[in-house]
Amino acid sequence: MILGFTKDVGFQFGIRKTLPVSKENVWRFLFSKSGLITWLGEILEEIEIGKSFKTKDGVEIFVRVFHPFSHIRLDWKKKEWDNFSRIQIRVIEKGSKTTIRFHQEKLIDSKQRKEMKEYWTKVINKISDQLYE
Repeated sequence: MILGFTKDVGFQFGIRKTLPVSKENVWRFLFSKSGLITWLGEILEEIEIGKSFKTKDGVEIFVRVFHPFSHIRLDWKKKEWDNFSRIQIRVIEKGSKTTIRFHQEKLIDSKQRKEMKEYWTKVINKISDQLYE
């Protein structure tokens, strides 16, 4: 068995972090200008379901699902990749705390999985730091 590999969605991984912040504050931050830059990159357009766009760094994105204060699901492709992966970001309230969860699948190999795991680990730590400023 290969770490992170599934027959249905290729390589995948997930990361989560629980913070003592309300779900509403976490969601508002994620979709504020500075929040979007932190996890998505600089975009020049509005995020809309069924719409494709690129970030300033050339990441291609297609928004599949958007449920405010709950989750967003995206097809996501780095400029140097040949494949799209799928990312789901979920915000889950637990009492007075909120868990932010990133789950990425349809990665083509363990190298891509490792690259994205390192990327999302940095992102989730930046989000945590910015929510505490």
